[in-house]
Amino acid sequence: MGQLSVGERYLNGLFSLIEDGYLTVTNPKGQISTFGNPDSQPQVHLIIRNPDTYDRVLTFGALGFCEAYMDGWWDEASNNLVELIGLFYRNKVYSKATSLVTPQLIFKVLTQRLLTVPTLIQNSRKNVQYHYDLGNDFYQKILDPTLTYSCGYRIHETDSLETMQRQKYELICQKLALKPDETLIDIGCGWGGMLVYAAENYGIRGTGITLSLEQAALAKERIAQRGLSDRISIEIVDYREITGQYDKFVSIGMFEHVGKDNFGTFMQKAAELLKPNGVGVLHTIVTESNERNGAWVDKYIFPGGCAPQLHELSRELRLAKLPVANCENLKPHYAETLKYWADNFVANWNHIQALDPKYTERFYRMWYLYLQSFEASFRYGSLHVYQLLFYKGKQWVLNMPLEVSATTVRSAAAASK
Repeated sequence: MGQLSVGERYLNGLFSLIEDGYLTVTNPKGQISTFGNPDSQPQVHLIIRNPDTYDRVLTFGALGFCEAYMDGWWDEASNNLVELIGLFYRNKVYSKATSLVTPQLIFKVLTQRLLTVPTLIQNSRKNVQYHYDLGNDFYQKILDPTLTYSCGYRIHETDSLETMQRQKYELICQKLALKPDETLIDIGCGWGGMLVYAAENYGIRGTGITLSLEQAALAKERIAQRGLSDRISIEIVDYREITGQYDKFVSIGMFEHVGKDNFGTFMQKAAELLKPNGVGVLHTIVTESNERNGAWVDKYIFPGGCAPQLHELSRELRLAKLPVANCENLKPHYAETLKYWADNFVANWNHIQALDPKYTERFYRMWYLYLQSFEASFRYGSLHVYQLLFYKGKQWVLNMPLEVSATTVRSAAAASK
């Protein structure tokens, strides 16, 4: 096969860890190597087109591998990045690669972090707008009609994406035991889907908070179209700047953006916003890894993001005097949600390209890798998504549900407006 470069030997060394599954690698010279068990699944085929891939991985680790994909330097033969990355997770290839630390990688990571650390409100605003202000028309091609950009709740295998999202909203509404005319604050409200669902089906009065100008504009428009402007308001403001008190509190898929230094600040603000005996649900991605965002994700997808660990959430809730009543893990549900999003993204790519010149082939590869790698992380890796039900006070009222059955959620969501 001839003498291999240092980078190719390094990458092959990582692949030699594979025992569960089977990997075929074709290098830029057309030479084929195999790793793992040929009688096991999955069977994936990595095609490395550009020899510079090896040096980029050797210098920048997982960041370099992902950037090489964006540049078209490698592909999986069937475009099945979920199973390729899943193979790496199951055989600890990914964790070994991310342990590689070089001066160049340290510089890149530290520079990115300094620019995006969400301790500063202006950075939080900039981070959110980087991802969520890509364009409402873009997200409408990927998400379901409720425009929900967070983990759905699948009860049956045949559930559509919209059904999963409505069931997720119903699950939260039942956990909160919402009643007519109660006030609900939604931190990180997105396009207002949770508030619209709760207002139409439970008669609440809601306030939504977002830092995305694009989201806020369309959320207000959609709320007005449904005749709910007298019941729901949307504010463009950082959560640290909110005042007032509410009966119920919810935050769905936003906590990952507050930053580790602000975990306690967020929980203290939740306590301030809740009336005595108020109840809240925090729905957030959680990691079991020491890597909270990943250099590639931090640079290209969610600047300033930081996935919490479960013990950090429970500790900060305790310090804020918000006891946890229930904790539910929806890990596999998010994998199914991401699969729907990726399918929609691929199916609608020609329409997305026509929206704006910024939607280039490199953008396509970046977003496809994002959706596929996150699906792999929830199927095979260390990412989880939890719903924590908590309350303000010392007594949990007996008629408040601690658990909600899938049957009641499905029937109520199916009957919703």
